[in-house]
Amino acid sequence: MSKIIAVNAGSSTLKFKLFEMPEERLICSGMAENIGLDNASFKIEVVGKDSSEFMCQIKDHAIAVSLLLESLTESGIIKDLNEIKGVGHRVVQGGQYFSHSEIVTKDVEDKVESLIPLAPLHNAAHLIGYRAFKKVLPDVKNVFVFDTAFHQTMEAEDYLYACKYEYYEKYHVRKYGAHGTSHQYLFSEAKRLFANNPLKKVITCHIGSGASLCAIKDGKCVATSMGLTPLAGVMMGTRTGDIDPSVMPYLIKQTGKDAETLYQEFNKESGLRGISGISSDTRPVEKAALEGNPRAILATKMYARRVADYIGQYFIRLGGCDLIIFSAGVGENSPFFRKLIVDDIKEALNVELNDELNNITVKGKYGLISSINSAYPIAVIPTNEELMIVRDTVRLLNIK
Repeated sequence: MSKIIAVNAGSSTLKFKLFEMPEERLICSGMAENIGLDNASFKIEVVGKDSSEFMCQIKDHAIAVSLLLESLTESGIIKDLNEIKGVGHRVVQGGQYFSHSEIVTKDVEDKVESLIPLAPLHNAAHLIGYRAFKKVLPDVKNVFVFDTAFHQTMEAEDYLYACKYEYYEKYHVRKYGAHGTSHQYLFSEAKRLFANNPLKKVITCHIGSGASLCAIKDGKCVATSMGLTPLAGVMMGTRTGDIDPSVMPYLIKQTGKDAETLYQEFNKESGLRGISGISSDTRPVEKAALEGNPRAILATKMYARRVADYIGQYFIRLGGCDLIIFSAGVGENSPFFRKLIVDDIKEALNVELNDELNNITVKGKYGLISSINSAYPIAVIPTNEELMIVRDTVRLLNIK
């Protein structure tokens, strides 16, 4: 038995889950928030026990890692740090370099650093997290698991943009996608859950505050909705999703704002928040829509329509579909949004929900939510990116 940590480092956060392998048993999880700020906090939750949360000074990620490891030993979760055999890190952008997870070497580290311009808020933070663990646990090997890796099987006609080809050659401008670890996990879980049904064509819908869809054929990604960055694709909590590029120069002229200001608005103040004027969280927007708020109603319809459009596009791209999967925060927990989306595709694809199953399949429940009359099955499968990270860590480090 070995203990493996899955890590997701943000610019001011450090999320983690500790697993016992090969049993794949989750031991504990937690996060450090507001790192470097006066209101920093640390939370750890041991499976089957009460969580512990407290405010403290967390100057940087190295302090956060030290605090995490101290908590594990002082609480008796582990007896000795030598029990930790590997650390797996989520890395958002692997660019053109990585089509699979990698043991971290200086070369791998340098390449991830070179990709910071493609994911400035993410890759830099992931490297900070990696270096913090390397400093505190110098003898433990680390693995990078890339959000973009699963999408590297796309063909050029699917990942290239129709701008000047030299921008791809010189600056690697292309579609990379995101949430690849989640989409890969969902397909593998579907294969396990529906082992009696051959699944060759699957559409996975990772719908949370960030959202993306993936068309999977024979276990490989052929198309995905996010693009060069996570801004593209479907409408999200705060992101626009796909938008006419000419909106940017038009608004620069009309508002006097610069490109960077508008870019930040497209990322952080648009989507559900921008249209509803209420929140980026689907729950208050859903509540307001049900109470008759016209902007909330519009926001929910737009959100559902964008997802439905991509499902239709991927149905054509795949030449049919063996299964549609909903996952992530909204996909796993909102019967309301799932119904809106399916209602938009039901006539074209001849699909139908079982309303009772749809309403009860929430909060971590797996299962089919389509009716027996549906031409194609629809399922809810909770995602588990951290488990994929530790699986790859165990495999690459050959941990028994």
